[in-house]
Amino acid sequence: MIRTVATTPFDGQKPGTSGLRKKVPVFQQPHYVENFVQSVFDSLENYEGETLVIGGDGRYFNREAIQTVIKMAAAAGFGRVLVGKGGILSTPAASCVIRKHEAFGGIVLSASHNPGGPHGDFGIKYNIGNGGPAPERITDAIFERSKTIAAYKISDADDIDLDVQGLARVEDMVVDVIDPVEDYAELMAQLFDFGAIRDLFAGGFSMRFDAMSAVTGPYAKAILEGELGAPEGTVVHGEPLPDFGGHHPDPNLVHAKDLYDLLMSDRAPDLGAASDGDGDRNLIIGRGQFVTPSDSLAMIAANAHLAPGYKAGIAGIARSMPTSGAADRVAEKLGITCYETPTGWKFFGNLLDAGLATVCGEESAGTGSSHVREKDGLWAVLMWLNILAARKQSVVEIVREHWATYGRNYYTRHDYEEVDSAAADGLMADLRGRLDGLAGQALGGLTVEKADDFAYHDPVDGSVTTKQGVRVFFTDGSRIVYRLSGTGTAGATLRVYIERFEPDAGKHELETQAALADLIAISRSLPDIEGRTGRSAPDVVT
Repeated sequence: MIRTVATTPFDGQKPGTSGLRKKVPVFQQPHYVENFVQSVFDSLENYEGETLVIGGDGRYFNREAIQTVIKMAAAAGFGRVLVGKGGILSTPAASCVIRKHEAFGGIVLSASHNPGGPHGDFGIKYNIGNGGPAPERITDAIFERSKTIAAYKISDADDIDLDVQGLARVEDMVVDVIDPVEDYAELMAQLFDFGAIRDLFAGGFSMRFDAMSAVTGPYAKAILEGELGAPEGTVVHGEPLPDFGGHHPDPNLVHAKDLYDLLMSDRAPDLGAASDGDGDRNLIIGRGQFVTPSDSLAMIAANAHLAPGYKAGIAGIARSMPTSGAADRVAEKLGITCYETPTGWKFFGNLLDAGLATVCGEESAGTGSSHVREKDGLWAVLMWLNILAARKQSVVEIVREHWATYGRNYYTRHDYEEVDSAAADGLMADLRGRLDGLAGQALGGLTVEKADDFAYHDPVDGSVTTKQGVRVFFTDGSRIVYRLSGTGTAGATLRVYIERFEPDAGKHELETQAALADLIAISRSLPDIEGRTGRSAPDVVT
């Protein structure tokens, strides 16, 4: 039986760049999940009888939320639901399933790289029929609906057994519990030279993949250790846990320090890699060589033709504005366009759908391509394995050769986490108010060339997105970028991006923070970060 339940709005159900994210206890409030899901359905049209994909990253509250979404989808009139066994679907796999099965859309239960557990983070986002995150016109409609919602519809059917593959019914809707890995693994085999990678492992190539007790464990075990023949134990922390084993599932040099330390030691394997909570981010480290996400994007773009799925070349590259300019130099040499977009994977969707870009990436460890409409951590790892198998060089040799060819972009990101929101907003407002007067100023021995607040004009649909980050450019080609992140659940995260291009190969061996020391000092003094936030140093440096 379908029930109509009276409800009242909750404040703050505004989807960010990757959906709605809050602490678990917030989502556990009566009616909270139902209100948001009904607001999603109320913002869509013509989905009756269509297919909806549902899955998540296995974090705490994942299973309960999925049962709610299934019953509400039945009440809304969807004809079929595809749900990953155990409630599991990595974010890129969800995109893959939506596209392969021509689903109307999907609901992904994840807070990506944020911590999990009873007091951790949770999230819900809606993906459209191309497999990508909902564009702003839909997320804005969802938010507006959430402010006026008065009722939701839900079936009172029993819960579905998510641990048994096969068909079931809720009201008139078919529920198909599917293998979460199968469709994704099939797609990867079409894109990459699995034979060459098998030979690489058979020849003694060694690797450690840290799944961080998150969603990519089953995918990595099936593909790396299964399909590709990597030795058992190559994948560590491979079982998805509701609290990610008590760790922070963000593949950076802070939260994956053990992996970094191993790759810098005399016990290092040839390649170290990791992925995050929902499987859309990646970390690449060679023996003695960390590859920054910005550099990884550029190197993947320069070498993509070595993989069978990209042998015809790439149509274009897209990068988020804070990502370094390394990819721009690859695009210039290839004679293609490099598009600069706001942060948020949804901004790549139009470019990918229009065939303007093939490879996309963000400095926050997200890299992907036109194969799905999400960033894809395991895809990036497989691309690196394909490149290593084809070039028969080490990671460090490939990196050094790339820098010698294109120059090196020294680049770092400094995060000030859980800053008081009012203080962070005031800092950004003050910077924006000073933009017109910055050009020509001397700061710490460098001269400001120009400063602006980044706005994006979408070349496909003509939409304009403003206030995407304050940029300060210097006459020597260096830049500093300031923006507030939308991926946290407490306070505000101020992200400061610092970059300097070095064309001289003789100066490519400097330590990054040392190479950027003068810019780092300017980045703190210009907006008076300590005075405005009370923070004398960043919480995370990547």
